[in-house]
Amino acid sequence: MEFKVDSKLGIGSLPFYSEQSPMNLSTLDLIIIAAYFAAVFGIGYYFMRRRKADAAGYFLAGRDVGWFAIGCSLFATNISSEHFVGLAGSGAAGGLAVGHFEWLACLIVLLLGWVFAPFYLRSQVTTMPEFLERRYDSSSRWYLTGVSIVAYVLTKVSVTLFAGALLLKELLGWDVYTSAIALVVTTGIYTVIGGLTAVIYTELLQAIILIAGALLLTIIGLGEVGGWSQLVAKTPPDYWNMFKAMNHPDFPWTGIIFGAPILGIWYWCTDQYIVQRVLSARGIEQARSGAIFAGYLKILPVFILVLPGIIAHVLYPEASGNSAYPTLVSKLLPTGLKGIVVASLLAALMSSLASCFNSASTLFTYDVYKKLKPNTDDKTLVRVGRIATGFVVLAGILWVPFINLVSSQLYVYMQSVQAYISPPIAAVFLFGLIWSRANGKGSIAALLTGLVLGFTRLFGEIINKQSPLSDGPFRMMIEMNFLHFATFLFVICSLVLVAVSLSTPAPTAASLNGLTFKYTPMSMRDSGDPAAHKRNIILLIVLVFTVLILWGIFF
Repeated sequence: MEFKVDSKLGIGSLPFYSEQSPMNLSTLDLIIIAAYFAAVFGIGYYFMRRRKADAAGYFLAGRDVGWFAIGCSLFATNISSEHFVGLAGSGAAGGLAVGHFEWLACLIVLLLGWVFAPFYLRSQVTTMPEFLERRYDSSSRWYLTGVSIVAYVLTKVSVTLFAGALLLKELLGWDVYTSAIALVVTTGIYTVIGGLTAVIYTELLQAIILIAGALLLTIIGLGEVGGWSQLVAKTPPDYWNMFKAMNHPDFPWTGIIFGAPILGIWYWCTDQYIVQRVLSARGIEQARSGAIFAGYLKILPVFILVLPGIIAHVLYPEASGNSAYPTLVSKLLPTGLKGIVVASLLAALMSSLASCFNSASTLFTYDVYKKLKPNTDDKTLVRVGRIATGFVVLAGILWVPFINLVSSQLYVYMQSVQAYISPPIAAVFLFGLIWSRANGKGSIAALLTGLVLGFTRLFGEIINKQSPLSDGPFRMMIEMNFLHFATFLFVICSLVLVAVSLSTPAPTAASLNGLTFKYTPMSMRDSGDPAAHKRNIILLIVLVFTVLILWGIFF
């Protein structure tokens, strides 16, 4: 069966696409790329040898990681090939507005460090579903485990492989499945063997490489266009206004203000994929410092990923949508520099895949297998985690052909699917910390309500694009902007959580000790390091003001 993909995706026909359009890499470029792989495998092997042999050492790096590595790992985990391809593609299509997600993340990652992380670290949980069980009940844990793994398939694995396949198609002319298998095998070597320790410290290198490569391409592109003033002059004025009208199809200002933060709280503060890095911290202030550092790094993508898409729009108008970034790399860069930028793309791709593999295996191992077999030894847990990774990857590969049925812009697709999954989870975690009356029955009621409405929207959207539905409330819900839908879904799930909790018995105070603000003294949420605490507060304030100033410039 052959799945046709919108031409905007720049990948032709999946999965049997065979047109050859390699990037003509020189020997020097290939040497640089080979050096990158050697460095990654070398670092992965070194830290694989150093990691502790038990399950905590494999899945949480022994809970002994410092702030710099955590910050780099958070950034590298987040920035994947879909950011290079998708952010640039959305930038080429409509300007800087897609950058809202990046600058909002600068602020929301602070919530991870200051609001959520102290509870996670004090409770010594290994996974987010485990924390949800302690706060509510086992039903909530089972739900979050299942939905998280499905979300990895629908977004992280499939999207990363799809964007990576687009890159390798430009490099080598390979079809999507050949590319996907190559990416899985290459990344899986150090991920499966080395665990989170190898993942985090290879991501430290990968973060540096991807920033350097993306920055290099941006500088060269700006020079080719004629500088910032010429770039602005050659593009529509609304490209530089980040706040769009309420009826904007992708980024209405109402959706950005009310809907995007909901996605952000779920992603940055409750998703195992991200939070696992913070769980590996050697202390609360190290976790906070890492989160703040990641916040500063998240300022960069607007300038080094979205901006190149706008540059590609000016230099190569025929390269629309998701083909913008690969085309810019292919046509603009000279020998040697092309190898550096390709290495940065591979770094982004591999770091996110490695993180997803490790997080998926952690979820399945601790929240499914160990839950069913609590007396399993560490050696068996590690082996089970490695096997689970293979099944998640296979499902992600099989979903790749369906991505374009939701959106022809890769980054919009990713945010859209997350908007259908994240609101009920964000509601349950937020209310769980700030409202002690919330109980297990309210939690599972809200989660199931969100599940039904979210997947109704997802599959209804696919059906509607194939055969338009009749006018009515259902079609209105299907065609509502995904950020507005996220807001709507969050409100509904919050109301369900409150209503059901108030109509059923309240949890006991003893069961909430250390799990909510009311029943957790400040001393338990404090790190006990006044100097580090003061430094982090100053850095936090500077970051917030920096983001507000940037928004003011591009209002």
